[in-house]
Amino acid sequence: MKKIAIITDSNSGITRAEAARLGVHVLPMPFLMDGGMYFEDVNLTQEDFYKKLIEGADISTSQPSVESVTGLWNDLLKQHDEIVHIPMSGGLSASCETAEMLAQDYGGKVQVVNNQRISVTQRQSALDALALADAGWDAARIKAKLEDEKFNSSIYIMLDTLKYLKKGGRVTPAAAMVGAVLNIKPVLQIQGDKLDAFAKARGAKQALSILIDAMRHDFQTRFAAFSDPQHMWLQIAYTYDHDAAREFKAQAEAAFPGFDIHMDPLSLSVSCHIGPGAIAIACSKKVL
Repeated sequence: MKKIAIITDSNSGITRAEAARLGVHVLPMPFLMDGGMYFEDVNLTQEDFYKKLIEGADISTSQPSVESVTGLWNDLLKQHDEIVHIPMSGGLSASCETAEMLAQDYGGKVQVVNNQRISVTQRQSALDALALADAGWDAARIKAKLEDEKFNSSIYIMLDTLKYLKKGGRVTPAAAMVGAVLNIKPVLQIQGDKLDAFAKARGAKQALSILIDAMRHDFQTRFAAFSDPQHMWLQIAYTYDHDAAREFKAQAEAAFPGFDIHMDPLSLSVSCHIGPGAIAIACSKKVL
């Protein structure tokens, strides 16, 4: 049986400590903050990130350098036969396309998975790859399986504020001002490779109900054939406000009995565009 290394990036929410325990490898995502370079979970904690974000720091995201990617691949191939590399969705970052290009020089030993996942669904893909490797699958077969399942996931996200979408040019200042006055909480969705508008709510209570109803509708329609706890993972993600996320998790557990719901902070690459106070519900089909 081939020895397979599984790599993802810190957008998965997998910390370095968790990666060591699980047996996966995590590339830290770089950030430019007020002219300085920071790396998630290396010299940039969740606490430090949100402190700088709330203070109005100029923050932008980047992709891992070519040297950091190929350096990790080269090191791992000294002790492994093949690599499965799972970056964040190719629709949200150029890091996937870059990795695919670099992998062409590795003669099939590095398989880059473009299954359009982010945050908790990307984390689950890394865990799925581990399970498939343990079951004896080679890297090319793991890549094919994960990409075949790429549309069998959903994410719905409630934003607490339009401030950060306005800052990034994704909504107009006038729309952001009206939203603040009317207490509008936008709900976004990730289906495949795009982050799109889904609904608008008056207040957090209505927005959180929309998240539950949207996921329930997916379970009854798109995922009707595998929407039970035996065949589906259900997850919660959030930015900054752990107490609010914990309350929403209890609401989701009541709405979807029998599911063991995993909860993680949203990746900082997403958080810098949507700000603190966001809450998401996500699901992905089990592959084994």
